[in-house]
Amino acid sequence: MSTVPPELKYIKGFTVTGLSTRTQNSNEFSKETAKIPNLWHRFYSRDLVANENIYGVYSDYESDANGLYTVTAGVTSEHAPTDTEMGSVSIPEGNYLVFQGKGAMPLAVIQTWGQVWEYFAAENQYQRSFSCDFEAYKGSEEVAIYIGIK
Repeated sequence: MSTVPPELKYIKGFTVTGLSTRTQNSNEFSKETAKIPNLWHRFYSRDLVANENIYGVYSDYESDANGLYTVTAGVTSEHAPTDTEMGSVSIPEGNYLVFQGKGAMPLAVIQTWGQVWEYFAAENQYQRSFSCDFEAYKGSEEVAIYIGIK
């Protein structure tokens, strides 16, 4: 997978409705403690994929990449069914660095997150805000990861 530099984009705020779980990166590296795969399994079992683009939203950060955060798998709220198990999360308006990934899922997402971590581990002009990040899925083999910046 070739590494393309991230693109700076200004995003208008919107709301995503879906299923959520609370986790942290250290838990996601082990099959026994990972919660995100089960979250996506529950989401796809609801037949929401025909509605529109799908989003994975990372919000409510406790601190930084090492702390707890909430992950929501969902669709924009105007297309979401009413369901008591579903919750909503707001994507704040602002600047985001966008990292593009293509290929078989979930490997393409994992590799693209690797680019994100590598980018922010190096000295560069942008710092993560740890307020909200999101994945926007475009079809079955393309993802854009939007990272909120200060």
